[in-house]
Amino acid sequence: MGMHRADTHDESPDTGWRITEIGQAQVRSEAGAWLLTANPTPADQYSDAQISDYVTDDFRWTPPLRMTVTASLTPAAPALRGTAGFGFWNQPFMPGQVRLRLPQAIWFFFSAAPSNINLAQGVPGPGWKTATINARRWQFLALAPAAPLGVLLMRVPALYQRLWPVGQRAIGVSEHLLDHDLLTETHTYTLDWRADGAAFAVDGKTVHEAPVTPGGPLGFVAWVDNQYAIVTPQGQFGFGTVPLPQAQTLRLDAIRIEPQ
Repeated sequence: MGMHRADTHDESPDTGWRITEIGQAQVRSEAGAWLLTANPTPADQYSDAQISDYVTDDFRWTPPLRMTVTASLTPAAPALRGTAGFGFWNQPFMPGQVRLRLPQAIWFFFSAAPSNINLAQGVPGPGWKTATINARRWQFLALAPAAPLGVLLMRVPALYQRLWPVGQRAIGVSEHLLDHDLLTETHTYTLDWRADGAAFAVDGKTVHEAPVTPGGPLGFVAWVDNQYAIVTPQGQFGFGTVPLPQAQTLRLDAIRIEPQ
C-alpha cells in the first residue's frame, strides 16, 4: 500500500493514474479494465500492484463526493493472502521518510490472516470490510497521553467491552464485515462520503452507515499486495509480508469519483 520504495512508480499519460509496481507486481490495462496483479512472491519480499492519484501528499478529495468502483479479486477468497482494496487515505507511511502521519482512511478494505486490524468492537480483524478511521480527531489527541494505561486496561475483557467504544469513537473507526464471497464476483461498490458520515453500498444496496468520517483531503488508491498488519487495542502491533503461492489480481472494470 505504498509503504515501501517503488521499483516503478510512473504517471500514465493516458489516464492520469499513478502506477506503482513493487517486487513481483504488475499493473496493466486490458479491454478498458485495470488489472493489478501481485505474482508469486517469497515471504521475505514485498509485492504491491497499485494505482493512485497523488504523488506524495497532493491529496485532492474532500467530502461530499460519491465513489463508484466495479471490481473483483481472484483467486477464491480462502486462498487470498495479504491486503487489497480501494478508496481514500492519507498515506500515513511515507516511503523514505521518518515522518509519519496519523492515519485517515475511508474505503473498502480486505486483509487475510495473520492480519488483525481489530479496532472495531464486534468486527473481526481480518476480512472484507467497509472501514473508516480518523486518528486526527481532537478526541483521539485528547486521549493519547493516557494510551499506555489504556492498553493495559484493554487487556481486561470486562473493561475492554465497557471502555473500548470510547476509544473507537475517538479514532473515528467504523467498520462492517462483508461476505468474502463477494470478492471473487464482479460487483459495484459505492461510497457516499459526507462531512457528517458515509454510506457504503454494494450493487445499490446500502450495507453500512458510518457515523464519523475523515475530513480530508485524501487521495484515491487501489491496490493488492502481500503485506499483513496487526493493530489491537490490547497493544499488539506487527507488520510484515507473507508468501504468495499464486498470483492475485484485483480487476477494476470502472472507477468513478464525483464531487457532490
